[in-house]
Amino acid sequence: MKIFNSIQEFTSPAKTIVTLGTFDGVHKGHRSILEKLVNSGNATGCESVVLTFFPHPRMVLQQNSDIRLLSTMAEKAALLEQTGLDNLIVHPFDMAFSRLTAEEFVKDILVDKLNIQKIIIGHDHRFGRNRTANIDDLIRFGIEYGFEVEKISALEVDEVSVSSTKIRNALSEGNVATANAYLGYPYFLTGNVVQGKQLGRTIGFPTANIAITEDYKLIPANGVYAVTATIEGSIIDGMMNIGNRPTVDGTQRTIEVHLLDFSGDIYGKSIQVNLLSRLRDEEKFPSVDALKEQLGKDRDTTLAYFKTIR
Repeated sequence: MKIFNSIQEFTSPAKTIVTLGTFDGVHKGHRSILEKLVNSGNATGCESVVLTFFPHPRMVLQQNSDIRLLSTMAEKAALLEQTGLDNLIVHPFDMAFSRLTAEEFVKDILVDKLNIQKIIIGHDHRFGRNRTANIDDLIRFGIEYGFEVEKISALEVDEVSVSSTKIRNALSEGNVATANAYLGYPYFLTGNVVQGKQLGRTIGFPTANIAITEDYKLIPANGVYAVTATIEGSIIDGMMNIGNRPTVDGTQRTIEVHLLDFSGDIYGKSIQVNLLSRLRDEEKFPSVDALKEQLGKDRDTTLAYFKTIR
């Protein structure tokens, strides 16, 4: 898959089949649309193209938006590549772009830049300045400029919308089982291992502290989770705590992973943590010894969990 950082960067001698949207999380609902896109491209000899935007339009158009996204841009690109997509265009979204008229968007971008043969788009899609144009306008432009418009059904559009909402709500409640069912894969966090206060190693549970650069990434509810971590291609079972570490009077929210049966220096390395099951809420214990005892129980629960899924 080729990645372009703007529409202006994109070039293709072949005709294209295009869809556009945020595709946050690239969940099951999205994948049915992307499968349609890729199959259509393969059947016609056209290049498949996803046009997406960053920042998320709501971050630009709604200044007070506190939106949290299921995937960072890098995560989204990796998920989209799995679908067999030919091209991903990540165009910078700004106020100037939002003010393009519908016809400017169609002629200057879809026709002149993307060399479009077909667009696959939701039946309720609105576009152009102030979102004044609709699917009927797009069909009319298609006739005028010589491209086909394939409508995504109301059922598929609803499935995408409902899934995204349910995934966000489930993660905010710590319900990773529901979130993962809608995603079609385990929800994951990617970041770098940074040095923490190293309390864990003094009580026999050393942890990797995960720093996530993108502040818009949705972090699930505080609690303890069974996870797998991928570091330099190796997959390691573990348990993760998200929270403020109330037992030791922590004041900042942290993400800490205890890797089972692992030893090694991983400071500074990138890590992907897949959330598989939530074990319990974060708690404040009366002492560090009580915390250590509970962590032992959490480890046993985590080991038992992995036995049930393998």
